[in-house]
Amino acid sequence: MNNFGLIQGNELFQKSYFKAHEKEFLSLAKKGQHPKALYIGCSDSRVVPDLMISSTPGDLFVVRNVGNFVAPYQPDEDFHSTASAIEYAVSILKVKNIIVCGHTHCGAIAAIHNKSSSNDPELVHTHTWLTLGESAKEQALLALGSKADKEVLYRLTEKLSVISQLENLLTYPSVSKRVDSGEIAIHGWVYDIESGEIEYYDPENSQFFPISSLKVEE
Repeated sequence: MNNFGLIQGNELFQKSYFKAHEKEFLSLAKKGQHPKALYIGCSDSRVVPDLMISSTPGDLFVVRNVGNFVAPYQPDEDFHSTASAIEYAVSILKVKNIIVCGHTHCGAIAAIHNKSSSNDPELVHTHTWLTLGESAKEQALLALGSKADKEVLYRLTEKLSVISQLENLLTYPSVSKRVDSGEIAIHGWVYDIESGEIEYYDPENSQFFPISSLKVEE
């Protein structure tokens, strides 16, 4: 079996990182998890949250799916996987922050614009899932026009999709209640694959700014 070096990678992990942080791992095993944030990101293999923000085991409760989408609150629908994770993170783990993180060069966003595989029976679930990005596509086309440069259109759609997913997130009663009370803060991020930089959405200005511009409380 071609394991792509995964077995050797685990051996290296046990001998190096795990050995150096064994006390922390044992503490997590005994005391359970108390993550600082729920992170909802894309399944894209180029986007690795722990590398992006130098987080450590126990910091993030991570949900990854195609397109970093959040289905709106619909108890009778089939979008239960991400919804279940949101409910668990908010109501059981009591996270204080929820991050929806999109990224540049997102294949899901490109697929929404192209729709070349929409009739492929092997992608029936994917096609249904991608409808969660339609609103962002329509807004981007309205802002830039159908003749806009393709890459410019994709970059805007990626950002608008993050905003749309934040809006969907607030349809969850458990989330909106805690946001209103100040128990939870929600954040929209876009990770730039080419530079490693992250931009955050500022709802007061309706713009994205470099996360490095935020003041960090000591």
